[in-house]
Amino acid sequence: MAKDPQTPLDEELMRQEQEAEPQPVEGEVESAAEQAEDQGEVSDNPEAEVLAARVEELEQGLAEAKDQALRAAAEAQNVRRRAEQEAEKARKFALEKFVKELLPVVDSLEKALETMGEEASEAHREGVAMTLKMQLDVLAKFGVEAVEPAGEPFDPQVHEAMAMVPNPELDPNTVMDVMQKGYLLNGRLVRPAMVVVSQAAG
Repeated sequence: MAKDPQTPLDEELMRQEQEAEPQPVEGEVESAAEQAEDQGEVSDNPEAEVLAARVEELEQGLAEAKDQALRAAAEAQNVRRRAEQEAEKARKFALEKFVKELLPVVDSLEKALETMGEEASEAHREGVAMTLKMQLDVLAKFGVEAVEPAGEPFDPQVHEAMAMVPNPELDPNTVMDVMQKGYLLNGRLVRPAMVVVSQAAG
């Protein structure tokens, strides 16, 4: 069946439909695209700058917080270490005054043992010696040690010179005699040794 020929009315309708469809113009399309891109850049830049500034501010705050946390941890560790050292020192030297009070008792027992004459019985002598030994053992148990520097060079840190005597047989500043023993408590001087020191003859 042959197609009916188009009437002038049909042709006019088709022409109007084609004209009604928008036809983009090349120049207008490029201009619209550039305008949209420019608007995007203008609208995006301020927000990006604000976000970048905020990120930088947060990173700086984080770095400061980390630094403060490290400093606080180091300070806490130093405080704990100092407290432990002070506690250890207090524990080691808490008996210092007590030891000082006991030393004259030790001196008296030693002097009594030295001066016992022939009239003293063996049992008496043995009793004093045993008491002295017990006393010294107890002191040693708590970190007390005697300083007996006879024949050693004079050391003003732990010795107290009571006299200086010329002695050609010894080097100058040598401890010739110990008049009273010194004592240390856990390595710290409780009482210096009282000594006689040699000096050059002439």
